[in-house]
Amino acid sequence: MAGIGGWWERHVVPRLVEKALGSGDVRRERAAVCEGLSGRVLEVGFGSGMNLPHLPAGVTSLDAVEPSDLGWAMSASRRDAARLPVSRVGLDGQHLDVEDAAYDAVLCTFSLCTIPDAALGAREMARAVRPGGTVHVLEHGASPDPRVRRWQARLDPIERAVAGGCHLTRDPVALVRAAGLEVGEVTQRYLPGAGVSRPWTYGYRFVARRP
Repeated sequence: MAGIGGWWERHVVPRLVEKALGSGDVRRERAAVCEGLSGRVLEVGFGSGMNLPHLPAGVTSLDAVEPSDLGWAMSASRRDAARLPVSRVGLDGQHLDVEDAAYDAVLCTFSLCTIPDAALGAREMARAVRPGGTVHVLEHGASPDPRVRRWQARLDPIERAVAGGCHLTRDPVALVRAAGLEVGEVTQRYLPGAGVSRPWTYGYRFVARRP
């Protein structure tokens, strides 16, 4: 069974992510969370490169952390079309192979939900960004509605099994604050979709700053 699960994560999950998180509304959220990025940027959870078209002109280079070889391969056309250099610098968001304070900004979209130790992942992002630098986060997580949260808790094991370890019940704002970053204004809402899909599509978008 472990072999089947590994095959699913390697060959199916990256395609599911591309489909589920590539809609027009999510693209608009991606564009919004990329606003203000500049200089040298580290992206944790690069996926198939869906954020590349939204990077502002002020971004001079992008280093990517992406565990999926298929996801990286799927990003080839976007990387080829990018106006800036893109390098793959690691596979593990929990243990970033980068120097302290090496980046002007960190970008993380729909990845804190999947990193096994999300608290460690958030601390690593805080370590990687320079003092005064920013961490830009677009994530889904726990709904503020207690009824929806109960359903999220029930569905969480299924979500983890079919979506590469993705969790429905995490609080991305709390995770980033606990890492020592100062969180600015948080935009949060249900993304469009049928009511039954709401546990998967409660979104958080915010920018945090390293003191």
